[in-house]
Amino acid sequence: MKSKSAFSLILVFAAAGLLLFNLQAKDAAPAKQMPEVRVDDSPLAKGTGGLVTSYADVVEPVQRAVVSVYSTKIVAQRIPTNPLLRQFFGDVPDQVRERKEEGMGSGVIVSSDGYIITNNHVIDGADELSVLLPDEREFKARLIGKDPKTDVAIIKIDAENLPTVTLANSDNVRVGDIVFAVGNPLGVGQTVTMGIVSARGRKNLGLLDSVQGYEDFIQTDAAINMGNSGGALVDAQGRLVGINSAIISTTRGNIGIGFAIPINLAASIMRSLIETGSVTRGYLGVITEPVNREMAEALGLPRDTRGLAIADITPDSPAEKAGLQRTDVILAVNGRAIASLEDLRLVIAQTMPGSKVVLKVVRDGKEQNVEVVLGTLAERPNELLPGVEAIALTDELRRLLNIDSRVTGLIISNVDEKSPYADRLAPNVVIIEINRSPVTDVAGAKDLLRDGRNLLLVYFRGGFRYVTLTVR
Repeated sequence: MKSKSAFSLILVFAAAGLLLFNLQAKDAAPAKQMPEVRVDDSPLAKGTGGLVTSYADVVEPVQRAVVSVYSTKIVAQRIPTNPLLRQFFGDVPDQVRERKEEGMGSGVIVSSDGYIITNNHVIDGADELSVLLPDEREFKARLIGKDPKTDVAIIKIDAENLPTVTLANSDNVRVGDIVFAVGNPLGVGQTVTMGIVSARGRKNLGLLDSVQGYEDFIQTDAAINMGNSGGALVDAQGRLVGINSAIISTTRGNIGIGFAIPINLAASIMRSLIETGSVTRGYLGVITEPVNREMAEALGLPRDTRGLAIADITPDSPAEKAGLQRTDVILAVNGRAIASLEDLRLVIAQTMPGSKVVLKVVRDGKEQNVEVVLGTLAERPNELLPGVEAIALTDELRRLLNIDSRVTGLIISNVDEKSPYADRLAPNVVIIEINRSPVTDVAGAKDLLRDGRNLLLVYFRGGFRYVTLTVR
């Protein structure tokens, strides 16, 4: 998801506490134990060079585990009263009629007792869910939980001995691997298409509706169309490497640019939703900036160094407790190279709170490993408004951004482009007062904001000014 940030703030944290939905029994408690799923995390075997004339033996078992997901939503529609009736009979109220909206997608059975992975956008807002198996059996389904930030949802049907897919290790996927997309495109019935992995780690595409979503897509040219969403992307051994999620197209049809959620990411969301009923993500607590050639030289590092330099550390955060310091350069987390803000945000977010991670950092020109026990947050502590994050203006930030020493308050550190306030607020704007009261921290600023119009005194680009902000 693209975001606007002048000094590249990243507070790696949990998004959180997403609502657990149960469409059939709202008072039912979430399952507390992850179901047994088949996993094969070995690398894909290299081809032997022989002529392959059919992948039927690979595809057939997968087809039995890919289902069609149907959603029904009840929508109230207001029908205006004929003006002539009001003329003769007075104030006649408008009529309200209910109508059903139906949607369709795909899903993948991952446990023999009926847990199914699909997309959030397939089931979002549904009042009823049903699942049609390839053998024509149909089941009512209930929603275990969903995560708009990754477009993953978990649903459950009451059945036993169901066919399942084996999960692969999506970190082993390589560009050029043969893959198959299995789903129900355009409602024509189950379909299998073939292609290759076109790219890995696609980010900042703006494909997720959620503010501050987690994008890390596998790109493929295997044909994906509407209705394929939530279906399986499998490798040449029939193992699940991704959940088909989105396409980029000028025609709303397939043009060979499709995207799937890596199964490692989807599986981490599934485990959290099943075992806790919500999504919890790891939290580190650092403000970082990508290392460029000039910064690398200034820190005494090789010019081609890729990593993130720590600019600030949140007080009492896991990072501070672990002894991380400003100017430390993060090179890797648990052996995974970190070259961008998105890399760090994703790897920390996929790690359960309370887990220990090993950060490879460079300090004073020497590499060392730092162990950090990640924390968790129920919600982003620095989110002032949806998609708008702010932190206290420190002397360090004041010096870095050349802000007048008289200025105090909160500085906006990040504004997501999909935020409803993106047209009124921007990174590096300092909020001094809200409704004529001074602000010093995010919690206090939230208390000062009221529904309707608000008056903000801000400092930006060397000047003071007033900004009106309508909050709903």
